[in-house]
Amino acid sequence: MTSFAIVGHTATTDGTFSLNDLSGGAGRMDVLCRCVNASLFLSHSLRRDSECFLILQGKPGAPRTICFSGSSIRSLNPDERSPAALIKKALALPCGSEFRNAADGVAVRKSSLSRLLSEGAFAVLDENGTDIRKTDALPSAFLLSDHLSFTPEEEDLLAGCPRFSVGPSVLHAEHAILILLNEIDRRAAGWK
Repeated sequence: MTSFAIVGHTATTDGTFSLNDLSGGAGRMDVLCRCVNASLFLSHSLRRDSECFLILQGKPGAPRTICFSGSSIRSLNPDERSPAALIKKALALPCGSEFRNAADGVAVRKSSLSRLLSEGAFAVLDENGTDIRKTDALPSAFLLSDHLSFTPEEEDLLAGCPRFSVGPSVLHAEHAILILLNEIDRRAAGWK
């Protein structure tokens, strides 16, 4: 299982946002939706061995974590509105500190980045990290930030996490996910 977690610093936790304003009124929810799609989609298929966690930190009810599981997701199409509609549905549910199913393959809970980090080891995708092509073994869980850099408090939480880079340029989060998955696919196929 390959896991991705993306921190959405301004992503709303109010399920009443408009599907027509994902980049504005929803707090750059568009970035997170593209990351979900990059994590889970192949051409005409889904990555059943991937999952994507979104840590929403925007107003009014932050933080919330939404998990998209490739093994059981249904009703997901490769456009921004499809995962956004599932996020809206998840945010409309009352939830507690444990995951609650919102739809097939989509669950939500009230929790923060620190909780997710306490549950598993994540590597940070960072342009200053170790080149993924120069390492023998890649971890199975990766953490990225949205369009904003990690805050100093988040960097403190990530102090012990290994850091990997997909290349010398700063990329959009969804592009970094795709390049990383391509490298994982190449290794699995013996193309190293």
